[in-house]
Amino acid sequence: MSFEVASTSRQGSVVPFTRIEGPDAWVAADFPELEKEMLHLTPEQIAELDAAVDKVIASGKPLQEVSLADFELPTLSLPLIDLGQQAQHGRGWSLLRGVPVQRYSRQQQLTAWWILGLHWGRAVPQNAKGHLIGHIKDLGRDPADPNTRLYGTNAAQPWHNDGPADLVGLLCLSDGAEGGESGWSSSVSVHNEILRTAPHLAHVLADSWFFDRKGEVPAGKKPFFEIPVFNYHKGYLSVNYSDNYYHLSQRHAEVPRLGPDHHAAMALFNQLASSPELSLRHILQPGDVQLLSNHTCLHYRGAFRDSPEHTRHLLRLWVSPPNDRPLPEVYSEIMGGSVVPGKRGGIFIQNADHNPIPLEAE
Repeated sequence: MSFEVASTSRQGSVVPFTRIEGPDAWVAADFPELEKEMLHLTPEQIAELDAAVDKVIASGKPLQEVSLADFELPTLSLPLIDLGQQAQHGRGWSLLRGVPVQRYSRQQQLTAWWILGLHWGRAVPQNAKGHLIGHIKDLGRDPADPNTRLYGTNAAQPWHNDGPADLVGLLCLSDGAEGGESGWSSSVSVHNEILRTAPHLAHVLADSWFFDRKGEVPAGKKPFFEIPVFNYHKGYLSVNYSDNYYHLSQRHAEVPRLGPDHHAAMALFNQLASSPELSLRHILQPGDVQLLSNHTCLHYRGAFRDSPEHTRHLLRLWVSPPNDRPLPEVYSEIMGGSVVPGKRGGIFIQNADHNPIPLEAE
């Protein structure tokens, strides 16, 4: 069977198996100086954030109940909203620098992060404990354990997107002694290159793939589910990819075996995502924020080493904006049972933790 790549299209009017143009189909050469792509907080904006943090903490409200109505950021709110729009509807990623995390207490750090995240949408649970803010830190967990999620280790995290949310945000509190490079690439550009170089594999990636739940299984569900990598729906391409989870699904007897085309597709996908032509690399500094679309961006983290003086610690948000793209019903398995914008996203397990925003990593 032969496959021909037709003319180009754009998000909102994507024709399946066509090359996609637009701001989310970027390459590394489009951004030669990442410093210029960041929103740098001004002293005035930092003072506004300080005041908002103090006001929220003084209110005594549980952080998960705090809304945009509970504070004011006169000159910072609109730039923050713009960052979210850029990640959702533009190139798929945004960067911010200058959150004063090093002079904040842990409670102030969490509060500042919650305040920022409210400008992008609703926070959704990130794990079986129901955590709305996640701590990304090496807890000494075994990366070889099939139920270990790698954010609790110092191992490299391969190229993936965080499927159960529209947006993923990271705030760096402190960096490690060595390593921990952050990388991201356009999954739309990866799609385009696969169409150009191996169009038959694009069709493999648009077929069903089996995704492991890593032991976080909602009531009444199987420990795996089906979802394609390339999802064409109502004029949009949304990409969901994590080869780690496809390989893990093979432990279940009910799951069909991965074949040569699956392995070839994953190898090419990883090669393209990590290539210098398509990927951007950056070491997050304390106070840096990275915000990514999980539908148009992939990301990875390099292995790292901590020391007594330098412990890598990030805070994570999974965010469901009210106005994100339509998703096919197959996403309901990874999106907490819904595909409705603003209501979808998260991991929901019975008997989740009653402390959704822990002070420290658990």
